[in-house]
Amino acid sequence: MNEVPHGVGRTALATAWIRAGESERPDRLFDDWLAPAFVAAAGDALPLIPPDAGGRLGALAEMMNAYLVVRTRFFDDELLAAAEAGVRQMVLLAAGLDSRAFRLPWPAGTRLFEVDRPDMLAFKERVLAAGGTGPRCERHAVSADLTEDWADEILDAGFRPAEPTAWLAEGIVVYLSAEEAERLLTDVTRLSAPGSRLALEDAKGLAEEMVEEARNVPPLGEFADLWKGGLEGASPAWLGDHGWRGREIDSTTVAIELRRPIPAEMPVAGYFVTAQRAVDERAEGELTAG
Repeated sequence: MNEVPHGVGRTALATAWIRAGESERPDRLFDDWLAPAFVAAAGDALPLIPPDAGGRLGALAEMMNAYLVVRTRFFDDELLAAAEAGVRQMVLLAAGLDSRAFRLPWPAGTRLFEVDRPDMLAFKERVLAAGGTGPRCERHAVSADLTEDWADEILDAGFRPAEPTAWLAEGIVVYLSAEEAERLLTDVTRLSAPGSRLALEDAKGLAEEMVEEARNVPPLGEFADLWKGGLEGASPAWLGDHGWRGREIDSTTVAIELRRPIPAEMPVAGYFVTAQRAVDERAEGELTAG
């Protein structure tokens, strides 16, 4: 069996399992046909919640499953909207076991960079090589730790800072401290030409008591212990102050729009933030709720 990712990387394994399950539904919101291969390669190391889990564990698991499915589809749509608008350079930060390079219908000329730690990329590349799967765009795997200096690595891989870029920070910001999150967004901003786009999640609205409860429920506790909160709801304001404009929308609203509601008894699981790099300084501060 392949050596599996550790630490935050294990959240990617759990997410792959959820995406694999969603892909089997007749009313699926996406078809991640690579997810089962990642799940199979993880074997017994896959962090699972028992399918017969009841009580609070079952309720938390149901909420997280619904949230992650909605999150995947929302960010799928955001990246494809950027491509439709003419953006041909995509960057997936902490890409994990993301399969968008392979499953989304990219226009000709699209260049996609997947940035993640060496252990994650090594696991992913072994699984992809075994399946003989080819991407639907020009794909570059960039080995880098986003909590350290990573800009040189992506530039060396062929990233073009003079071109508009669509950035995605899915499932990473909340596992960073406020200082680490601000440094990451500062680097993204520095590398973003006018017209660039950014999509990420924000911990705003996620009840602290729910996180504390998850810490006492295995295997959710493994992931809750990694939680640092990111900018703790302040990412929209930070982006608005640094030359981005856009919107934030709560995941519950998105779920309703997709006809896949998140269980009503749970608090808002998080917010999605989408922004565009302002063409001039007059646009700074124009980040609004949606």
